[in-house]
Amino acid sequence: MLGGTFDPIHFAHLRLAEEVKEHFSLDEIRLIPSANPPHRGTPAANPEHRFAMTKLAVRNHPRLVADRRELDRSGKSFMVDTLAELRGQFSDASILLILGTDAFLELTTWHQWRDLFTFAHIVVASRPTNPLSKLASQLPTELLEEYQNRKSEDIDALDKKTFGHIFGYNFTSLEVSGTALRERVVSGKSLKYLLPDDVLDYIGKNKLYKGD
Repeated sequence: MLGGTFDPIHFAHLRLAEEVKEHFSLDEIRLIPSANPPHRGTPAANPEHRFAMTKLAVRNHPRLVADRRELDRSGKSFMVDTLAELRGQFSDASILLILGTDAFLELTTWHQWRDLFTFAHIVVASRPTNPLSKLASQLPTELLEEYQNRKSEDIDALDKKTFGHIFGYNFTSLEVSGTALRERVVSGKSLKYLLPDDVLDYIGKNKLYKGD
């Protein structure tokens, strides 16, 4: 699964999902918009708009699935609750949570963060500002211990254990961010080739981000 505000979803999100799906030979990637993110301010677009854009973005992508479970749950969108739901639904499957290095560095601030490893493996994808080669040196002590104990490069381990490992992945990163896209809308600049055309049309038709 790949979570995020998807405010809006763009090609960097989709490319990461596609690469991880291919690298780990996964049956599917579920893209799950955070309805009420606990670690950042309120997204510019409401949850229904962000889910609609996610659904449009993946509708022609085999094995990429838009999942609205966090929209249908009240309260803060804690990842541990989402993974618990997924584990209940897919009890025998290997579940992988995809995080960028920047998010992984903040993992100890997440609600019940140690419990994440009881529900899923974690894939840490490199970001331009935080390459995997420098990750260990930046981790807080308690997360470094987990990282060292759980780190694996054995993809075949996914057939033997359904949770608990940490895998690194060197992502072909695209320099696209939701903040930059929203700023382009405000300044009247084109978003062409930065996100899917269906999402671009949806933003225009619904006049999203004009008030940022």
